[in-house]
Amino acid sequence: MNRIKERYNSEVKATLSKKFGYKNINQVPKLNKIVVSMGVGMATQNKALLDNAVKDMEMITGRKAVITKARKSISNFKLRQGMPIGCKVTLRDEVMYEFLDRFVSVVLPRMRDFRGISAQAFDGRGNYSIGLKEQTVFPEIEYDKVDAIRGLNICIVTTARSDEECRELLSELGMPFQKPE
Repeated sequence: MNRIKERYNSEVKATLSKKFGYKNINQVPKLNKIVVSMGVGMATQNKALLDNAVKDMEMITGRKAVITKARKSISNFKLRQGMPIGCKVTLRDEVMYEFLDRFVSVVLPRMRDFRGISAQAFDGRGNYSIGLKEQTVFPEIEYDKVDAIRGLNICIVTTARSDEECRELLSELGMPFQKPE
């Protein structure tokens, strides 16, 4: 079992239950899934860029990436409906906890000028999103073999009903939020 999952079961459930006054242990918020996505806007001109992005995504997550397609046609971007423009991976269960552990303990400290992640990136329904400017902060990516620096988005979906519950859950799991000034 992963150490974040063990910590959640042994400490975090009790802490959150006491803080928010849950009567039932099943009311305690938990992680549902983590979605890692990468948009490749230049894939409309060069298909090889999308293939390289998929390889990077599969190395980062350890799972097969799904290619995402455009939902609408936008003539200014030379984009037609159904064109492949990105990739995503949805992580659940053990793989999700392992990815979150690597993200918090290895990836975030490798970021330049890191002072904590924003405590404002909640969506109002108990989910948290963070965007990274480059994929090279992941140790699985070899910098010499990277063809282009691409950003990626990480969305952490929880069963929390409010931003406060989600913030408390993630900080108890070890997410380093910025201190309010």
